[in-house]
Amino acid sequence: ALHAAGLREIEVASFVPARLLLQMADAAEVVRHALRLGGLTVMALVPNLHGAQAALDAGVHKLTIPVSASAAHSLANVRKTREVRRLFQRLRSALGTRAGAAHLHNTRGLGLANCLAAFDVGVRSFDASLGGLGGCPHAPGASGNVVTEDLVFVFEAMGVPTGVDLGRLMAAREPLRAGLPGETIYGMTPEAGLPLGFIDAHGRAAPAIKIPS
Repeated sequence: ALHAAGLREIEVASFVPARLLLQMADAAEVVRHALRLGGLTVMALVPNLHGAQAALDAGVHKLTIPVSASAAHSLANVRKTREVRRLFQRLRSALGTRAGAAHLHNTRGLGLANCLAAFDVGVRSFDASLGGLGGCPHAPGASGNVVTEDLVFVFEAMGVPTGVDLGRLMAAREPLRAGLPGETIYGMTPEAGLPLGFIDAHGRAAPAIKIPS
């Protein structure tokens, strides 16, 4: 459904030890399914070399390597120190400007604000999740990910084209809700609906819609 809405780069799984995150044990199977969708860049999160090799063996196009601003979180999450400058210097020397995306959580409701701050300094690739699902087992109490629906709406309202059909994107919440009936689904834009007469960055008129919570 996300692919049908126009998203062309999706992080579909994490290649982490199944003994730590059992729900990621079928990551390779999920990747194989995603690879059948035409024109989709399939991404996976990897914490180390072993995970990277498993992801590449499964056929992913792109790897996400988490780097934390918190020393304690980084050590708990990937067993690495922060040394951020050295790491990104090495990444940029190998990958150039492709080594740059913002993955932000909605802690204290600042996810969208931080995305806009990153956009202002040149970041053009952002992680978000449908319905704001997700979080981190090593950051108890922290809010989930930035809501994709809200992020797309913000950029489209600013006149920044995303290539995403907002109506289809919000309709994709229904299979998510059906598949995860016990999870709370977030999103300010789906709850309020699109403004009457809203025109997206492509000049398309979108109907005012509201998805039931």
